[in-house]
Amino acid sequence: MNADRNLWQDSAKEAFEADVFTGETSVDLCILGGGFTGCSAALTAAQSGASVLLLEAETVGHGGSGRNVGLVNAGLWLPPQAVCDALGQEQGTRLNTALAAAPQHVYDLIDAHDIACEPVRHGTLHCAHSPKGFKDLEMRFAQQKALGAPVTLLDAAAARLRTGSDKVHGALHDARAGTIQPLAYARGLARAAVQNGARIHEHSPVKTIARQGAEWIISSPQGIVKARKILIATNAYHQPVKGADIPPTTPVHYFQLATEPLGHNIATQVLPGGEGCWDTGTVMTSFRKDQAGRVILGAMGNPDALGLHEGWARRALQRLFPQVGEVPFAHFWSGRIAMTADHVPKVMRLGDAGFAVFGYSGRGIGPGTVIGASAARALLSGDEAHLPMDAVDGYVEAFTGVKGQFYELAARLVHAGAARLG
Repeated sequence: MNADRNLWQDSAKEAFEADVFTGETSVDLCILGGGFTGCSAALTAAQSGASVLLLEAETVGHGGSGRNVGLVNAGLWLPPQAVCDALGQEQGTRLNTALAAAPQHVYDLIDAHDIACEPVRHGTLHCAHSPKGFKDLEMRFAQQKALGAPVTLLDAAAARLRTGSDKVHGALHDARAGTIQPLAYARGLARAAVQNGARIHEHSPVKTIARQGAEWIISSPQGIVKARKILIATNAYHQPVKGADIPPTTPVHYFQLATEPLGHNIATQVLPGGEGCWDTGTVMTSFRKDQAGRVILGAMGNPDALGLHEGWARRALQRLFPQVGEVPFAHFWSGRIAMTADHVPKVMRLGDAGFAVFGYSGRGIGPGTVIGASAARALLSGDEAHLPMDAVDGYVEAFTGVKGQFYELAARLVHAGAARLG
């Protein structure tokens, strides 16, 4: 199987192409990175009347945004109290509140700009992979209900009806959430930004960044941008840039496989309600369907071990959904996640006129959209109160490479053994 066959590239109904940046220009805001964060920031800035230019080293959605599972979750991977423990009660509550509303913001943008990204808002199911996992869901349910979230705790019988799998031990349903085609969403944001006056350029890697007086000087191979403010939104796909010291985070690989579209009779037996799912395991597994009826199965793991991970995926699919039969996988792709030590994203100041945003730890769609928009507002207004959490002056995390190797070892050990869930 071709390990580079990305379903989202093949099925996206939104198209976007942009020229290479050449020449010299001056703008209010220059953005590096054409993913959810950068495109959301560009759209917000353009709608405010600011002049904005976005430089993408590859193509819009090339990085994690175009390799995402496509779950539009409300919040981070952490339960709400853990976010408060990491940031303090006031700041944690502020971030939890902002991200609880993130799915609504995402779907509002999809509606407002008519983004063709297969939006389905039937919620998500956080599935217990074991009885111990259900205990974790009970804790999360109690915390979310205390905040007034529209969540429902399903016992094993109810969860099995909702998923179509007898291998789940319960689930937490979040009615705020849903699924999208993530690459199409990123392209749709870029299109909307351009329609509102933003300039976006692809295949335009930034080589150097320097501060000169009140301006940033951003150099690409064929052009120079002078900007009043700068936003670096490259996350796990940051390329070395002279003058931009972006701290390393723990690299975690996540791969996905998609079947051929299932026949209607079989497709209705798998996730009949259309929810997107992930499980409670430390080496997480996700599963969902797309609009065409493909089953998409994902998990942590480096594609360098394609044979091992694909073998696990075949066993996992058979255990989860034996009714599917021996349907082949038609797509296999992977991406990188930027994991922070506390699993909380960072907005890092670049002097007094810039931010770098990174570390979504596997939750890019809602947080990226919200934080990108808020970062643009904060930079252009000079008021950091627009941010959903406090900006930091720096970030240091030790042993990121070793931690990444630990996650990969754990994934290989799990995938070399029995299939998960059950």
